[in-house]
Amino acid sequence: MFCPDVSMRRRALASVAAVIAVAVAGSAAAQSMVVRSTGPSASKYPTGAKLKASDKLTLAAGDRIVLMQAGKTRTLSGPGTFSASGSVQGSQTMGSTVSRMLAQGPTMRSRGGFSRGPDVPEPAEMRAPNLWLLDYREGGTFCVADPARLMLWRPHMESDQLLKIEQGTKTETVAFVAGANFRKWPAETLPVEYGVDYRLSGAGLAAPVTVRFAALGALPDAADGAAETLMAKGCTPQLDRLVDAMTENEAAGG
Repeated sequence: MFCPDVSMRRRALASVAAVIAVAVAGSAAAQSMVVRSTGPSASKYPTGAKLKASDKLTLAAGDRIVLMQAGKTRTLSGPGTFSASGSVQGSQTMGSTVSRMLAQGPTMRSRGGFSRGPDVPEPAEMRAPNLWLLDYREGGTFCVADPARLMLWRPHMESDQLLKIEQGTKTETVAFVAGANFRKWPAETLPVEYGVDYRLSGAGLAAPVTVRFAALGALPDAADGAAETLMAKGCTPQLDRLVDAMTENEAAGG
């Protein structure tokens, strides 16, 4: 027998479930992640920490916390108490900046390497134009987007320079010529291997730099996913590069 009360109760329960689902989804979307943490309270709010919308951050003088949410950053400076759910602003160029940082790099070929295209900053900025170019000045772990397309990058291109790369008993020299910021990694003689150290020297380096590669897997298509992946794999220089670019846009939008 059909019972109107039972049918109504079922519809009511379905409505409640839908409301809860929306609320949970909204809560997840509002979650922020700490992508940079410096100052006396750094251990209290470590890089990688996830914050709910209801969380409060109490910062001391000298604290600087950068939160990332929905592809934008929000910088908090102490002293003071802040809500993790505060509005996240970005400049009008934030989206294009993130897209450039996540792209696999310029493809305009020039003599001896690759030329500076329209999306590549001037050398004075001292930053590689995206995350997957290996700035050989930065030691530590580097996440490789595509070993076959790995490119070396230098900030200036006024002169010829030689970069020496050593791995175990193998040695290779990469020649940067005047007018080129980019050179291809010598994969034929020094294939990209994960979990081993490469020693880089010369080419304007004040001291040798050690780099270790990590496999990236799928290429991130959003800033939040990229930040989480870089943190998980310990690719700190690339994370810093992404956060620097985004916080500069945040400041420009403020």
